Amino acid sequence: MVIAVGSDHAGYDAKQEVTRMLREHGHEVRDLGAHSRESVDYPDIAVAVSECVARGEADRGILVCGTGIGMSITANKVRGIRAALCHDEFTAHAAREHNDANVLAVGARTTAVHAILRIVDMFLTTEFAGGRHAARVQKIADAESNYRGC
Repeated sequence: MVIAVGSDHAGYDAKQEVTRMLREHGHEVRDLGAHSRESVDYPDIAVAVSECVARGEADRGILVCGTGIGMSITANKVRGIRAALCHDEFTAHAAREHNDANVLAVGARTTAVHAILRIVDMFLTTEFAGGRHAARVQKIADAESNYRGC
């Protein structure tokens, strides 16, 4: 699987651990930044990863910032992205199985690295259930396509 990864400065160390684990599991990793602990603007990274997934250049995306909140909000602005902020394996499983999430956001300041690695593993190994969930995911896509503002 091709995985696009990105972080801001707060998530840099955790992203390095995630990247190492992904490569050990045989995934191709596209690291779209940050490339150091130097301060960066998280929206730039979230957009880069999300666009990579939306264009089909990566199968899934993983974003790490301090809380995961800003990254998930930004990622969901990109058409075709269903980003989920997950805090544990249960939420990662549900995000994939029920919502067909294609981007995972996690917080390096809110979640220990060992837990982040388990969350990433769950996110990558859980399949979308389809069935009744497919109609709901389609409604998400319809809302995105049909939004014309208030």
